[in-house]
Amino acid sequence: MEVIYSLIPGMTFFGLIFVGILIWAVKHGQYEDMEGNASRILLDDDEDAMLRDDVKPSQKKESNSAN
Repeated sequence: MEVIYSLIPGMTFFGLIFVGILIWAVKHGQYEDMEGNASRILLDDDEDAMLRDDVKPSQKKESNSAN
């Protein structure tokens, strides 16, 4: 029973620290763009990869065999 007398203040201390971190995160804009990353995954980046595909297939085989 004596342990609970040290656990309650300890958990209260940690709870206040977590609330402080949450308030800091909200004030510094950590939760501003909640939909950005969720929709960014749906964008198609294959067009950029096709434009950068200047290496011929024979050059790709040579570079792979060099590794």
